[in-house]
Amino acid sequence: MELIFEVRDAEEGGYHARALGHAIFAQGDSWDELRANALDAAALHFEDAETQPRLIQLHYVRDELIPVAAA
Repeated sequence: MELIFEVRDAEEGGYHARALGHAIFAQGDSWDELRANALDAAALHFEDAETQPRLIQLHYVRDELIPVAAA
């Protein structure tokens, strides 16, 4: 099984991540801290070794609003 986290910038700095299809959340001040916290959160959620995901994907999403000048 592959577990996908949607990652977004946190307003206060760092990152917030939520797993798609599961109630799993992680955060970190750096990308490395987020990776470690996502692994820990997944391990706690899937206690049984047989249900542990074989791969965790961190999908970074960045929203950007671009004003368009009126023609």
